Parts: sequence; structure tokens; C-alpha cells
Amino acid sequence: MRPVTTFILAAVIRDAVYLKSARTLSPAQVLMIPAQTVRDVFDRDAAFARAIVNELAERYRKVVRSLKNEKLRTSAERLANWILQADAQQGHHRCVELAYDKRTLASRLGMTPENLSRNLAMLAKYGVKSSGRDILIEDRSVLERFAKPNALIDG
Repeated sequence: MRPVTTFILAAVIRDAVYLKSARTLSPAQVLMIPAQTVRDVFDRDAAFARAIVNELAERYRKVVRSLKNEKLRTSAERLANWILQADAQQGHHRCVELAYDKRTLASRLGMTPENLSRNLAMLAKYGVKSSGRDILIEDRSVLERFAKPNALIDG
């Protein structure tokens, strides 16, 4: 999750058991609002209710994209697409700096740390070099041909 976003919103609205847990990867401030207060305002304020529905719709679409990413791509393709997206988010400098450790990245991409290491080594033939928390993209077009980004998955 990145600021500013919600967490467990569907459970709050439905007054249901929370199905997720989370941990922060960097220092964070979390604002907790009592669930009953959220439900009360939802019932009274149409603009707030629309904002909640939009947030839930965006989270749903993110889950669907994540499932498609995991089911329709190999782990190497997931990693390659993640590298391309991270490079875009960091300004297209062709050097991605990991904000967290590789074990966490592997978990986010649905693979083991060992598989992540093998995939990084395999991506060397597509112009990717890894050193510590830095991933260098030598030739973006070669990596894109391998990754085959898809707007229905990657947004």
C-alpha cells in the first residue's frame, strides 16, 4: 500500500471479519477510524458513499490485475514487468532502487527468494543487471519484448 489509501475497507462496510493483515516496510502513520463511524457516515453522506464505492472498485480492479498477473505470466515475466513499472514510477532512469529487501519483493511477486535470484540471473540476457538493491536496465526495448506489457494487467 502507498499513501494515501484504505485498508480492510470492505470488511468495515460489511461489518465482517477482516481477511487481511499488513505490516509496514518503512516508518508510517496509520489513521484508524472506528468502523461504526465509517458505516454511519456512509449511510448519511452520498459523496462519502461514492468515494467509498470508488475506492472499493479501484481495490477490486487491483486484485483482478494481480490475479491475472500471477496466473497468466511466468515468474520471470512478472519480474520483468515489475522492473519496467518500477522504472517508470522512479522516473525512467533505467536504474530501479528497491525500497525493500529482495525477500519482500519475491513475496509480492508470488515467488520464492531463490526463484527471484534465478529470474534476475535469467533476465541478464534481456539487459537486466542486479547489484544489491539496484536493478539496472541496459536496454529497455529488449526487456519490453520479453515482458510483453499488457494494459489489461499492468494498467
